[in-house]
Amino acid sequence: MLGISLTPPQQELDRLATQLFLALERTGDVLVLAESCTAGLIAATLARIPGMSRRLAGSFVVYQIDSKVAWLGISADTIQAHDVVSPEVAASMAIQALSRTPHATIAMSITGHLGPAAPTVLDGVAWLGIARSGVTTMTVQLQLKADTASGTSLIEDPSLIRHARQTDAVQQALSRLLEEIC
Repeated sequence: MLGISLTPPQQELDRLATQLFLALERTGDVLVLAESCTAGLIAATLARIPGMSRRLAGSFVVYQIDSKVAWLGISADTIQAHDVVSPEVAASMAIQALSRTPHATIAMSITGHLGPAAPTVLDGVAWLGIARSGVTTMTVQLQLKADTASGTSLIEDPSLIRHARQTDAVQQALSRLLEEIC
């Protein structure tokens, strides 16, 4: 492989992405994503898998609140009433992504606080939304880790905290979606 070496977290993400691709192939589902805190990293991880273009419609990367409102039609009242990182907003993001992508059959969204400036009780909290036409939308709370595979704390470097949490968010999101499809 031209001397390319993957880190253990990337190997795990590739394994999960491959399993998800095979599950989507089996079911015939087409996935659309709405990503906030992962900023497109879920879609980028899936796109590493050959053939994924048959099963991944795309991703709405809606990092800012204004983008969630303008691109997905999320109600500003919902965001104000429940907070941008909430099950209500995650569900709405998934539902709206699905409604705006007619050829998609399943949608997953994620919104979260990566830190380190988040309120203490919300630091590292994310919400997934998974929507299918005609089925009740499910939401799942994630607690994102901010340490390395060896358990070493990364608290000293905010960018490393965010990177570790984004990677963990992708891993947990792919695992949860895989469970839902299978």
